[in-house]
Amino acid sequence: MNVIEVKNLKKYFGKTKAVDDISFTVEKGEIFGFLGPNGAGKTTTIRCMMDFIRPNEGSVSILGQDAQKDTVALKKKIGYLSGGAHLYKKWTGQEHINFVRGLNGKNDIADELTRRLDFNPKLKAKNLSSGNKQKLSVILALMFQPELLILDEPTLALDPLLQNVIYELLEEAVKRGSTVFMSSHNLAEVDRVCHRVGIIKEGKMVAIEDIQSMKDKKMHEVYARFAGHFNKNDFVTDGMQIIHESAESITFNVKGDINPVIKKLSAHQLKDIHITQASLEEIFLEFYEKD
Repeated sequence: MNVIEVKNLKKYFGKTKAVDDISFTVEKGEIFGFLGPNGAGKTTTIRCMMDFIRPNEGSVSILGQDAQKDTVALKKKIGYLSGGAHLYKKWTGQEHINFVRGLNGKNDIADELTRRLDFNPKLKAKNLSSGNKQKLSVILALMFQPELLILDEPTLALDPLLQNVIYELLEEAVKRGSTVFMSSHNLAEVDRVCHRVGIIKEGKMVAIEDIQSMKDKKMHEVYARFAGHFNKNDFVTDGMQIIHESAESITFNVKGDINPVIKKLSAHQLKDIHITQASLEEIFLEFYEKD
């Protein structure tokens, strides 16, 4: 079952194509990462999903309902975290929590979240650091254990220890039956917590992949230092790109099967060889750099 279905979504601001004909689905029970650099169209897409702004074209379906026609009903089923904390400066954290409790009327886990995030609810919002504002925003989004979480940069301004707590909370939410859609530009957290990822660049979807498939797109960096003369053309194969060369060494990237390159290198006398597999970040950057 698809919890989110976005079809041919377009949102223009004048001549600026913030979101330009994108489509994707999010399955029930998965953590879907929406990845892209700042200005790629992530927040605009989320605002259309939440019906805060209306698209020029296309449709959004959430939990089987129309995101525009059924927007009021859907708000009761979605835990939403915006890209920047919007809080009442004169209210304490506890007053924010109590206000949301009054609107919803369901049992909640706000006290547990407050403890796990080490948040002091007695402080007024105007006195909170950016990290503590983010903690409060996360509490408000997660406290009623909604069917769907839509989170715009959930670990923004949080230190690594608290980021790990957020990842644990999201994984626990999925185990309880929730679905998570989260935007990010943090490649490490996408690798850590997401099942699939949609990559957006300049308003267009570049790719939609599951994380393991991304990792399986093998890329290696090879450094070889030779004992004698060598000809770089001896190693040129499909999927190979030379990064650096000197009189006695060469460094290059290899996409796909590395064995043909190793076979060619073995025909030479080597002083040193070093082979590393590309990180997920380097693989993602391959998508960003495509024209």
